[in-house]
Amino acid sequence: MPLPELDQGDDLALVEQDKRAEGGSEPRAAADLEAVFDVPVAVSAVLGRARLEVQQLMRLKPGAVIELDRKIGEAIDIYVNDRLVARGEVVLVEEKLGVTMTEIIKPDRA
Repeated sequence: MPLPELDQGDDLALVEQDKRAEGGSEPRAAADLEAVFDVPVAVSAVLGRARLEVQQLMRLKPGAVIELDRKIGEAIDIYVNDRLVARGEVVLVEEKLGVTMTEIIKPDRA
């Protein structure tokens, strides 16, 4: 099938499209991702973890303290759909807790 004739602007657009298709280093524009903007994701901020036996869990009362495996000031883990994507710090925003991201975790591509 013969290719349509292209002017110089079309050639540039075609090269940019090829770079994206080949995994080139060109960043994608927000418009390229518009189709996934409405996809819901689950975001979790994990302050820490603790292991309890069921017996210990059943004895918990209001006001009980559960010791977590993190220290004060240590970064918390931020998960999106159960995948670690960032680390951050807890902040207070208008009397509500929030999280500010301090480090983005890039997946290993080994």
